[in-house]
Amino acid sequence: MKAHLTLLAASLLLVACGTPLSTPDSGIQPPEAWQNLDKPSAAVDNQQWWTQFGSPQLDRLIEQARQGSFDLAAAMARVRQAQASAVIAGAPLLPEISAGLNGNRQELLRGKGYSQLDVDRNNRTIDYYDAHLSASYELDFWGGKRAARDSALSTLSATQFDRATVELTLLSAVANSYSQALSLREQQRIAELNLANARNVLDLVQTRYDAGSATALELSQQKSLVAAQERRLPQVQQQAREALITLAALLGEPVQSLKLDNESFDALRWPAIDAGVPSDLLLRRPDIAAAEARLAAAQADITVARAALLPSATLGLSLATGADIADQLLRNNVYNLSAGLAAPIFNNGRLKAERDRTTARQEELLELYRAAIINGFADVEKALNGIRGLDQQRQWQREELDQAQTAFDIAQRRYQAGAEDLLTVLETQRTLYAAQDMNVQLRLARVQASVALYRALGGGWRTTQI
Repeated sequence: MKAHLTLLAASLLLVACGTPLSTPDSGIQPPEAWQNLDKPSAAVDNQQWWTQFGSPQLDRLIEQARQGSFDLAAAMARVRQAQASAVIAGAPLLPEISAGLNGNRQELLRGKGYSQLDVDRNNRTIDYYDAHLSASYELDFWGGKRAARDSALSTLSATQFDRATVELTLLSAVANSYSQALSLREQQRIAELNLANARNVLDLVQTRYDAGSATALELSQQKSLVAAQERRLPQVQQQAREALITLAALLGEPVQSLKLDNESFDALRWPAIDAGVPSDLLLRRPDIAAAEARLAAAQADITVARAALLPSATLGLSLATGADIADQLLRNNVYNLSAGLAAPIFNNGRLKAERDRTTARQEELLELYRAAIINGFADVEKALNGIRGLDQQRQWQREELDQAQTAFDIAQRRYQAGAEDLLTVLETQRTLYAAQDMNVQLRLARVQASVALYRALGGGWRTTQI
């Protein structure tokens, strides 16, 4: 028995001597610098990037989303599922031990009994007790069990990275929805001011029309402009309510429970963001890390599929005892040691097809890993390009807005004095309204471009966190 136990210990030693999975190589060389960045900069800690926008209300909403989001809670549940799967996959690396205790009574109810029955007419009742302890273990000569465990661990890592991706996406959506809600509130305020201004001009035109110095055409044109502003106001109000509904859903609550402070849209600021160098992105994006982990799991699955094509050896050990009387149960001890060897002979190509399937799956995930890297680079480049373009647009849009306001003020005064026709006033009105609306839209786009850059850079996440 000692020799057999030594053989079992040796098999366990073989399991422990596994080679860890190597990091997959994408074959993609990162660029040296970002195309839309004037000079490279060192990466900084952006873990709480939302605090850089200077909005205490946004900080509270972010924390509320982290606590109340159902999508994030579901991602956490998937992580727990993967943890349990990893435990299940690692269980065959050690022997499985089971124990049992049985009691049995046979009693002859009628008749003389028969040869297969342990009781007879003279001894109508027999009691029997037995206990056993058994262990079984399949030798992992080909590394299939170990590879299954490694695959499950890599899948667990991918699930954890997916949870981080869900959180980053959620927080970015909260920031975008909140900034949009504030911008629509500002657009509503501008629409109300423009409506009031259009009504004032209408009163002026009505006065001049009543005095005979304005035509019916001019009066109709201004009434049409007032009606357009009246139509614009409920449109903006509808969009503002929809933005609040979206924001509430991200927080995991009905919109009726959403309470926001009266924060000004102009109070939101966008920080200067250090993009780092492209090579750092591979460590800063959870979606790239998840693609890499799934590729590693697929590589381990190939080993599992190949091991299934080879013979398997199983060892078994059992200790048992039995007696007719309960207090004599431990006096009759026996052991049984068994070994078995099984090899696949014919399965109609099923095992080879499984190996081919896992190989093709590994090739698919390699391409997806490469795509995740390239898309990550593209996300950062687009965010940097958006920031640069929006900054240039806003520089000229401020001049556009100032000149539109000046032109409208001059045209209104000249029309009131009878030195200008109404057409000029109407054109300057439309230009001013469009410039004011564009100012809000560009500011919103600039805020959301900063959010997009934070998200593209991983929001301060790093692989060392998992």
